[in-house]
Amino acid sequence: MPTFPDSDIDTLTESKAKLEKPKLFKVLLHNDDFTTMEFVVFVLEYVFKRDTAEAVVIMLKVHNEGVGIAGIYPYEIATSKAEKAMNLAKAREFPFLCTVEEE
Repeated sequence: MPTFPDSDIDTLTESKAKLEKPKLFKVLLHNDDFTTMEFVVFVLEYVFKRDTAEAVVIMLKVHNEGVGIAGIYPYEIATSKAEKAMNLAKAREFPFLCTVEEE
């Protein structure tokens, strides 16, 4: 049986890299006097994949309190969804505002 001197043995150490969860960002919908409630519900359903009941609740919060959270996502997704919502509004000539804020 062969013998192995200690100097010829490589020791592998296991190290676990810690993966941090990505920071999350809120997409905020802001109230204005021109964008229709129906359009806000449409945006919540189409862009943010909310069901109708949930979309109506969020729309009413925006209407009554001035701002509501459409969703919470990693930064790239949040900015993409906010941009998509604002582009839809612009195409319909609504001054609808979506902002992205760190959670």
